[in-house]
Amino acid sequence: MKHLDEVAQANQNMWEAEVQKGGGYTQPWLDLDTAVLQQMAAGELDPFPEPLYELFPYHLLQGVAGKDVLCLAAGGGQQTAVFGLLGANVTVVDLTPGQLNGDEKAAAHYGYPITAVQADMRDLSALPDGAFDLVFQADSLAYVPDLRKVYDEVARVLRPGGLYRVKHSQPAVHRVGWNGRTYTIDAPYAETVQHREDGGVEFRHRMDDIFNGLLDAGFTIQRVHEAPHYLQSYAGAEPGSWGHETRYIAGGFAIVARLNL
Repeated sequence: MKHLDEVAQANQNMWEAEVQKGGGYTQPWLDLDTAVLQQMAAGELDPFPEPLYELFPYHLLQGVAGKDVLCLAAGGGQQTAVFGLLGANVTVVDLTPGQLNGDEKAAAHYGYPITAVQADMRDLSALPDGAFDLVFQADSLAYVPDLRKVYDEVARVLRPGGLYRVKHSQPAVHRVGWNGRTYTIDAPYAETVQHREDGGVEFRHRMDDIFNGLLDAGFTIQRVHEAPHYLQSYAGAEPGSWGHETRYIAGGFAIVARLNL
């Protein structure tokens, strides 16, 4: 992997620390049921069990057997486990070695092959042109200052007509706090950079870059899906916790875009 810039190094350190702490997004899913995953892909599962709802929209899981799927900046052995069990040829790219270890652990547990690549999502030069039918990206673009660089790399590694699923945070509520009574917006909309207490660096991306960046990179937007977090039952969640917050604050959205032929 090429030399990391200051932002990438900070976020790699932060995620490696999360792996060591056993954070939720770093734990491989080792108890998945293939029959349940197939039901989910077919739209026959309601309600969706936690944490599988993170894979919305679920129709993208249909017909992935034999397809080449890239899980981008999505290490940890979660999304890759779902696609691997459904028969896809899975590649995962992540910045953090500990996260990739989770993907390899899940693959060994279930017995499917996987290709794990340590790389910055802004530089996919380790991957060939036109190699994938689907690129599935979790909520990770907040960790790069320029999302258009990622869009361009995705366009290069996708086959013409291939699909790109990318999740974004809601820009207006990118930084929210709890004051003991209500949720508050903690930073002006013009402020784009957040230096987190754990050492990570996050960036607010605005709607013009989120959507026009895809169009400029050669994609056609197919659908936009709001995150279904608000449908989960968090009735007993502690005020100020993530579960409580998602009952009041929009949880982001996923865009499904097709690379133009």
